[in-house]
Amino acid sequence: MAEKKDFYESLGVSKGASDDEIKKAYRAAAKKYHPDVNPGNQEAEARFKEINEAYEVLSDAEKKERYDAYGHAGVDPNFNAGGGGFGGGFDVDLGDLFGSFFGGGRTQTRSRSAPQRGERVTMTTEVTFEEAAFGVEKEIDVSRIETCETCEGSGAKEGTHPEKCGNCNGTGVVTSRQQTVFGVMQSQNDCPKCNGRGKIIHAPCEKCRGSGRVRKRRKVTAKIPAGIDHGQTLNMRGQGNAGTNGGEPGDLYLTVAVLKHAVFEREGNAVLLEMPISFTQAALGAEVEVPTLDGAVRYSVPEGTQSGTVFRLRGKGIPNLRGGSRGDEFVTVRVDTPTKLNARQRELLEELANLSGEEKPEKGRKKKKK
Repeated sequence: MAEKKDFYESLGVSKGASDDEIKKAYRAAAKKYHPDVNPGNQEAEARFKEINEAYEVLSDAEKKERYDAYGHAGVDPNFNAGGGGFGGGFDVDLGDLFGSFFGGGRTQTRSRSAPQRGERVTMTTEVTFEEAAFGVEKEIDVSRIETCETCEGSGAKEGTHPEKCGNCNGTGVVTSRQQTVFGVMQSQNDCPKCNGRGKIIHAPCEKCRGSGRVRKRRKVTAKIPAGIDHGQTLNMRGQGNAGTNGGEPGDLYLTVAVLKHAVFEREGNAVLLEMPISFTQAALGAEVEVPTLDGAVRYSVPEGTQSGTVFRLRGKGIPNLRGGSRGDEFVTVRVDTPTKLNARQRELLEELANLSGEEKPEKGRKKKKK
């Protein structure tokens, strides 16, 4: 088992840090790794728990003093600095004992008869470029586990009821005690008779086969917020799998996939557009129609515009996901050089070249030597 990380290191402060420095470091780290900021990120969730555990100790003067003197063992509930390590008598829980030896926490078995929160459901939905920009409500077809309506989650056949397990008295766990050189050790395990459920079903429900839950497809309305970007995930609370034994339902994690647009691209909250204009429009200047997410707008291209010039249309970009002003649209001009000229057009261009003092180009192409 990996060694538990130093609490000071977890918060990124030195051992002599003041209370204000510890508090400031905790707030910055908690904000960075909070689950609401990192939905579905298990690594961030683990870091959030780690920094909370560190702050719980280092923000308490008494716990901090014991931690500074004895390390992680000093803040263990069973540690006694004056009595060789463990306080009280010798009736010790095995989970606590091994946790103290190897740096782990309490490892008691959690009863399956206790309320259990439902599992999360993960899905992906596609939206158009415009829907991502301005927001949309979409009806999502979700496959999830729900409480069985026939037995109302009991798992027992209609007209019957589950029987409380007599072996564990409905708790789902049994405690065993063992005399060792350390004293009397006790541990908890799932009840073998009811498999930790705390109840015995003699006549299972035919619909859910005794599980109390069934899989169903359900239409759920998802509110896609304006400004959401490709790959971002929404946490729809309570829309995941049903819990057991009265536990809360899990969440639905909906990842948004934004479809590519025919002409627009996105960079942050900016909309990027490459727009072709003619040679004469670039040379003489012109008023052109520029596509935007709000429809076409008129824009005056100044004379002498070069290919690659970028114009900005303020407020025509993507709305900020957290509210506030919209981004801008950046239009890159691409001057199209004519490829097919009629006689009159060629004549005029040659006249322009003469007036500009340019050498007259040779007509046709030279034949390649054999």
